[in-house]
Amino acid sequence: MRKYILKISLLFAACCAALTAQAEPKSYPYEIVTTVGMITDIVRNVAGDKARVEGLIGEGIDPHLYKPTRADLIALKRADIIFYNGLMLEGKMADVLTKLARRGQPVYAVTEGIDDDSDYVLSDESEHYDPHVWMDVRGWISATFVVAKSLSEFDPKNASYYQSNARTYAAELETLDNYAREVIASIPENQRYLVTAHDAFNYLGRAYGIEVRGVQGLSTESEAGVRDIELLVTFLVENQIPAVFIESSVSDKNVRALIEGAKAKGHTLKIGGELFSDAMGPAGTYEGTYIGMIDHNATTIANALGGEAPAKGMNGKLSDAH
Repeated sequence: MRKYILKISLLFAACCAALTAQAEPKSYPYEIVTTVGMITDIVRNVAGDKARVEGLIGEGIDPHLYKPTRADLIALKRADIIFYNGLMLEGKMADVLTKLARRGQPVYAVTEGIDDDSDYVLSDESEHYDPHVWMDVRGWISATFVVAKSLSEFDPKNASYYQSNARTYAAELETLDNYAREVIASIPENQRYLVTAHDAFNYLGRAYGIEVRGVQGLSTESEAGVRDIELLVTFLVENQIPAVFIESSVSDKNVRALIEGAKAKGHTLKIGGELFSDAMGPAGTYEGTYIGMIDHNATTIANALGGEAPAKGMNGKLSDAH
């Protein structure tokens, strides 16, 4: 089933590329529309002053449940080029994106460069995609070069500019990747467990060597049952895990239930901090950038679970690291 869906995803991406191969900017700056903030940020870094970039899904908003508004539809229709995540993250927008691609608008999935690699793309037991690729910085470096390639196809005369911007930004992401690896590795091995509201951190877990458990599944549309919470409480108590984490775009109800359940069994759990999962921090802040988002997450996780990380993060810019 997963291979079938993957082929459909690839076919959609190929269809978009074929339909939009003849498109090009009519003037500068041209208009780019993106879905989630993590994509908005990398597109701005790569496009530079050649384009205006508008993100549709802002801070604290869950993309799994997001329904495009009338204003979103207008923005998408007038866009010169569109970038989205893919891997079913924007499930409620898929029909809109498909229709726009059929009309000949350039529509690109930033995961296009990795979703044909079955060893990279994660899924759950129900064979649902895990779309949270940005949690592995290496995956987002790949996405950055997909953006550069797509912009180069759309605007060939500025291809070298986009490629240069992508290389510059990728070097910054390499530094971020090394930082995340270093601080998470400082957590004592017996405490290297990350428990959050939903399964948004599996790519992070695989990349940086920490076991991840979520109360809900890959999508926040799934519901956690009483039995799910009971099993996770038992796991937390048996492993004497000191902290669990809430997420900026997901209700903390289930995480609070874990704390109460552990307390009833004589184990004190604290909230290790708020992590950014499906959305970045407020616009205009360091945490409102992709680098700031991951810096915040890695720093917060390391310090809450007994590791060592600078209180203000990799660049000394974090406003509220725990």
